[in-house]
Amino acid sequence: MHPSPIKAMILAAGRGERMRPLTDSCPKPLLEVHGKPLMQWPMEALARGGFHDVVVNTAWLGEQISARFDGIFGLQPLPDMRKQLSNSEHAAGSLQITYSHEGVDFGGALETAGGIVRALPHLGDVFWLLAGDVFVPDFVFSQAAVERFAASGKLAHIWLVPNPEHNLKGDFGLSPDGLALNVPEGDATPKHTYSTIGLYRSALFAPPYCSIPAGNPAGVKAPLAPLLRAAMDQGLVSAERYEGAWTDVGTPARLQWLNQTSLHAIRS
Repeated sequence: MHPSPIKAMILAAGRGERMRPLTDSCPKPLLEVHGKPLMQWPMEALARGGFHDVVVNTAWLGEQISARFDGIFGLQPLPDMRKQLSNSEHAAGSLQITYSHEGVDFGGALETAGGIVRALPHLGDVFWLLAGDVFVPDFVFSQAAVERFAASGKLAHIWLVPNPEHNLKGDFGLSPDGLALNVPEGDATPKHTYSTIGLYRSALFAPPYCSIPAGNPAGVKAPLAPLLRAAMDQGLVSAERYEGAWTDVGTPARLQWLNQTSLHAIRS
């Protein structure tokens, strides 16, 4: 028997400074690409993969995100999702969404690791993690990938992409046997860009890698990269290359390009 599908966390709390003025009145994950909010693309992909429980963190204009995904967004709700949900949970298509409203609780975003630790009590031991402002229309969230990761004993498995023009130096190396590498500055080892998509264990967000208490009751802000790099140094992060269409929608120009280019051309 296959284990029950795990939960996913979609990061949606950022201010999107480089996207201004578009993000002055709209949170970045709700900016539309080909008629859908950016974050709706991975939400639908998760549902197609059988992953129906999602945690979304919010801060800047977060009330717009929870309002947008109340009710159905294009997929029919599952029968077991028709139950009455609490104020923090909403049925969005075939997804049950739990919101972690960092802006309401702490006055602003907690950065990536801080936000994950805040949501950790809702996520379980293994979970998907992805950003709500990256356009990856064909990524497949599969139970097979979860099972391989769960059996590996690693703390994280991340997908790497070819370096875009705005990140030519890349982020992490990749060994021939599939380990992500924390490449020192000045080392000639090729580096690739972190796609923002990964599978994670809750143990990465506990000592010795992270000192923030579970649930992050004090609202500590902390980035993710130092935790990943520390685990990489222990050989505890695996990785693979993703060669499909991928765009970090970090500027209005990139958003405009996506919307002016056909999906067929983006994918080719």
